[in-house]
Amino acid sequence: MSAAAHSVVEPSVTSKRVAAALVVVYAVISMIPLFWIFATSFKTPPDSIAYPPKVLFTPSIEGYCNLFTTRTRQTPEYINSLPPATSFCDETTRKRNMVIAGPSNFLPRFVNSLVIAFGSTFCAVFLGTLAAYGFSRFKVPLADDLLFFILSTRMMPPIAVAIPIYLMYRELGLSDTALGMILLYTAVNVSLAVWLLKGFIDEIPREYEEAAMIDGYTRLQAFRKVVLPQATTGIAATAIFCLIFAWNEYAFASLLTSGTAQTAPPFIPTIIGEGGQDWPAVAAGTTVFLVPILVFTILLRKQLLRGITFGAVRK
Repeated sequence: MSAAAHSVVEPSVTSKRVAAALVVVYAVISMIPLFWIFATSFKTPPDSIAYPPKVLFTPSIEGYCNLFTTRTRQTPEYINSLPPATSFCDETTRKRNMVIAGPSNFLPRFVNSLVIAFGSTFCAVFLGTLAAYGFSRFKVPLADDLLFFILSTRMMPPIAVAIPIYLMYRELGLSDTALGMILLYTAVNVSLAVWLLKGFIDEIPREYEEAAMIDGYTRLQAFRKVVLPQATTGIAATAIFCLIFAWNEYAFASLLTSGTAQTAPPFIPTIIGEGGQDWPAVAAGTTVFLVPILVFTILLRKQLLRGITFGAVRK
């Protein structure tokens, strides 16, 4: 009687294949909405609301034209009096008895999202790294209570504190300002940054810093030249999580901004086209809005994968 010996820890070939198949199926299902949004951005308004939905269609960039321009309706006589159209967007707009009046507000709102999201992410990760290092390396009185208090700020839904923050911002003059949104998102994200980064820094042996300080480094120099390089994966993973929240946040952006500092999430649903919602323009705005976070995640994907598995396997 012989039986193939196998490890109780190492998964079998069958279980690996089943797990891989489940991951692929889950990934495909998760990507379908994104592919559909991308496809809708290249449809015409009639095709975007056709029933049954059109899978095969003639691509058009009308949605992107409508996203980046504002249009006004004019009489056919006025449109015929204009010089020939000089671009596809102008030509398409005139076919619908409209003319381009100027650029839309999407680009300024998109820039606001970049400034606020990346600014708050930098501040949250910077403060979180310093706080996590302090909790990890020094004897902080009531450290466990303080860490729990920091974590408790993430337990309540944002809408619970929306009205007090709105009143406070109105008194301080921070409503509809990029600085106010950066401070708010930093305050929300810093708790997540502290907890994530403390776990990463705890995994870095203290002996490395002690050896550096014996060689003449100060505490700050040891932190900068020894700890930070080894915590890069954790910092990258934390930055991605913080950026995703700040980039996609909708409730506070809708309540606290309306013009100057408005970000893209509350602006995209307000895109109105001829006869109602311009779904190709909305889909185009969503597609453009996804690009920075996608690029940022792809650039840091190696650090992210190392970061989320850091400390999982010990030798």
